[in-house]
Amino acid sequence: MPKNKFQNVIFTMIMAFLMVYAMICFNIALDKGGMSNSIFLIAFHELLLMWPVAILLELFVVERLASQLAFRIISPDDKPIFILLAISAMIVCLMCPMMSMVATILFKNPGKELVAVWLETTLINFPMALGWQIFVAGPLGRWMFRSIFFASEPIKQQNI
Repeated sequence: MPKNKFQNVIFTMIMAFLMVYAMICFNIALDKGGMSNSIFLIAFHELLLMWPVAILLELFVVERLASQLAFRIISPDDKPIFILLAISAMIVCLMCPMMSMVATILFKNPGKELVAVWLETTLINFPMALGWQIFVAGPLGRWMFRSIFFASEPIKQQNI
């Protein structure tokens, strides 16, 4: 969907914000035993650190690798929705373990149980991250991006 490097960076920033903020809220809610309004504010403290990490990982590590992995299971000739879903799923498959490791090190004080705590964190986060990406953050992020960059184009000419 982005047509140049600048647009790609903006799109990545939007998607990273939507994913990271939601996952931080999810993890804080798990830690506190349930969701409350205060979690939305508490999450901003972690967001200041985790959002830039996610942007850098996506731009410099995950983006190209996710596309390569996705095109091992789909073809460029497939319907655009299948391509979008495959790439989105591969991004989650790569980002979830990486971001879970960062969160484990920074916020969970795992000590000598680093691997065990990281695996547990990844396994707990993965279903939420995949569902959130496919059904909420992905569509919302693409809509936000199109609203910023392609608001004047007719809807039928926009890609997914």
